[in-house]
Amino acid sequence: MRPIIKKIDEIYSKASLEKQKKRFSTLKEGFSEYFGDHGELRFFSTPGTTEICGNHTEQNCGKVFAASVDLDIIAAAEPTDDGFVTIKSEGLPEDKIDLNDLEVHESDQNCSSGIIRGVLNDFRQNGHKIGGFRAYTTSTLFRGSGLGSAAAFGVLTGIILSHLYNEGQLRPVTLAAASKYAEENYFQRPCGLTRAISCASGGFTAIDFKDGDTPIVEDIPCNFSEFEHALCIIEVTDAPRLDLSALYKEIENEMHEVASYFDCENLRSLSLDDVMLNIGDLRKNYGDRAVLRAIHFFCENNRVEKVSHALLKNRFEDFLSSVRESGHSSFKYLQNVYSPNDLRNQSLSVALNAAEIALHRRGVCRVHGGGFEGTIQAFVPLDDITQFKMYMDKIFGIGSCHIMTVRTVGTCEVVDS
Repeated sequence: MRPIIKKIDEIYSKASLEKQKKRFSTLKEGFSEYFGDHGELRFFSTPGTTEICGNHTEQNCGKVFAASVDLDIIAAAEPTDDGFVTIKSEGLPEDKIDLNDLEVHESDQNCSSGIIRGVLNDFRQNGHKIGGFRAYTTSTLFRGSGLGSAAAFGVLTGIILSHLYNEGQLRPVTLAAASKYAEENYFQRPCGLTRAISCASGGFTAIDFKDGDTPIVEDIPCNFSEFEHALCIIEVTDAPRLDLSALYKEIENEMHEVASYFDCENLRSLSLDDVMLNIGDLRKNYGDRAVLRAIHFFCENNRVEKVSHALLKNRFEDFLSSVRESGHSSFKYLQNVYSPNDLRNQSLSVALNAAEIALHRRGVCRVHGGGFEGTIQAFVPLDDITQFKMYMDKIFGIGSCHIMTVRTVGTCEVVDS
């Protein structure tokens, strides 16, 4: 395959181009100030991601629809022969990884060093070349937002290695798999492939996990700007995010329990009719919530197909309708909008209500990411965006509403126009 190399004006909008050029210039200065003398630097960018439909279906081999966003991590990098990968991220401590020490370290848990070490080990185990490099990075992604900052960092590490040592021949899904491996085994946080695939691929992406870790990835060509809507992510949780892994795992386990009734490993082997014809026994054996979550799974798979078809046919109102249905299903059936362990705090519910009032039946809003706390997502008509942001910022704090759009380019090396 061709190396993924894009001109800077192919990645960013005309309105933001000068700002982005200045950002890359500042990135180069940051590299020079931190590392000193250097050779010819190479530049890379990996976008964040937002899940649009398919909430919590991947672990049962379902379908997901996601999109990359115009917030990203960028890096200036050069190869070295010292046997180390050294990455300095702006505002964070330096990570220095010995290429001869790629075992799991306890100190790597929840740290960027774990992402780097894990990606390196995945490359080595799968026969890809690795080598030393030093890089300086800066990011517009904000952590805890569901925009896939860890996945993006892993994919960024992978594309640097791909272009410096593998002639840029590694496919986006390969980079995504390396990022997932690192996040699960070194960073030690359960995750799926969705976010990493979206970061690597760019644009709107439909992903079918029928075959688990070898998904079918379909790019959905679409010029989002034609629809005259902005994508907004609204931060609604003031306190530091809790570890929600147990709540996420509970969703996966309850879906698997329903599948086990039919002697199946996951729900993808079944149909909604199977559940509805046996709903009495399923409720008795596994409880109502497990049954509702299984129903959500099957309906989400259908909605992913509807969302994809709507964009392919330029039917944006149909797209919004399916996204709205997906959000309602997440709230009512999947039940991941607030924690059952803390019913007093329902910030996402409040945010969704506020967004619906602000939208006046135009656009759509829904829970974002894994849910239970954190952020909501909204598609807002451009005519209403100023008032919408003011309304949400008034409730949840100045700067809580982030306005963005869909980026068509995934992870790439960046060259000047």
